[in-house]
Amino acid sequence: MLVRKKLFLLGVFVAITVTFCDLLSKHLIFSLLDSQGSINPEIKIFPFFSLVKVLNHGVSFGMFNGLENSQIIFSCLQGGIALVLIFWLYRNEKLHFAWALGLIIGGAFGNVIDRIQNGAVADFLDFYVATYHWPAFNLADSCVFIGVSILLLDDFLWSKKS
Repeated sequence: MLVRKKLFLLGVFVAITVTFCDLLSKHLIFSLLDSQGSINPEIKIFPFFSLVKVLNHGVSFGMFNGLENSQIIFSCLQGGIALVLIFWLYRNEKLHFAWALGLIIGGAFGNVIDRIQNGAVADFLDFYVATYHWPAFNLADSCVFIGVSILLLDDFLWSKKS
């Protein structure tokens, strides 16, 4: 029981840290981009990476951007999934699950808070090759991706050994 409690607290700490860092990064980067005074501000960091300002009213890659009441629907959906993951975190007994679920929950809450406060999710990381651009994303999206990857690795690699 003590191990589960410690793992739960670790996951909660990771989630809170991710949420805070995500919201802070969005605020700082958008403030920096707004100071550029351009309609479409962009700061080139590398030949393949820029900071941009994108407000995503949809879900991944801007899908369902024009859907009516999408902010309410997506916020409720993300919040509901995060609550299920919190319950899973509470019952968890694996260290890497605590990290993975904390990353996913923190990323979900970061985007939910952003969507509620701003009516859209702020994306700013833009990777590209020549004229091909991967859709812009943010720290929360990265954390969700890493968390899901850890869960998939557990399912496909680590669980097969036992």
